[in-house]
Amino acid sequence: MTRTLRWAATLLAAVTATTALTAAPAHAETYSAALRTAVANLPVATEVRTGYDRSLFPLWVDADGDGCNTRYEVLIAEATTKPTIGSGCSLSDGRWYSYYDNAYWTITSDLDIDHMVPLAEAWDSGARNWTTSRRQSYANDLGDSRPLVAVTDNVNQAKGDQDPATWMPPYSSARCRYINEWVATKIRWRLTVDTAEKNALTSWANSCSNVTITVVRAF
Repeated sequence: MTRTLRWAATLLAAVTATTALTAAPAHAETYSAALRTAVANLPVATEVRTGYDRSLFPLWVDADGDGCNTRYEVLIAEATTKPTIGSGCSLSDGRWYSYYDNAYWTITSDLDIDHMVPLAEAWDSGARNWTTSRRQSYANDLGDSRPLVAVTDNVNQAKGDQDPATWMPPYSSARCRYINEWVATKIRWRLTVDTAEKNALTSWANSCSNVTITVVRAF
């Protein structure tokens, strides 16, 4: 190899290395569509409950190490009156609104943190194929305000693992918001829907405002 060719090869290698070091990271994928379009685009698949166990979704983690786990992070974020944060992340003097039933609470034990798409439903809809790490990320998702919501405990317990084909919030004015947030969560985590669920979502979307749903995919 001549000196000129060796110099050119060295220069090319240096440029390639510099480009690799300075290249911008890939952007997270953002999905945006009108509600009815978003519902229409949800993939349909048969749900599979085989192998499900709640322990396969590790709860509640303290991802940032600040002493407050995911449950308390949601309560702090959603408080209508911000609470005082005490030792061990105890919360006092706060106030919370449960939009499912149009109720206000001042004691945190009256509230559950609901997984908008329940863990069992997520398992049925694709999470059974995820790693434990990914299921932990789902169960503790603080990257979007919609997958986790503080609601009245007995209302959450009445919901259980049901989807909108069999359960909707008792407060009728909350139902379009609920549909929007359910659809956004399914899209965020690339989860499927079954036929009955798709039909229910379509019916609700047709009766709700055709708002735009924008969500950053979780992976």
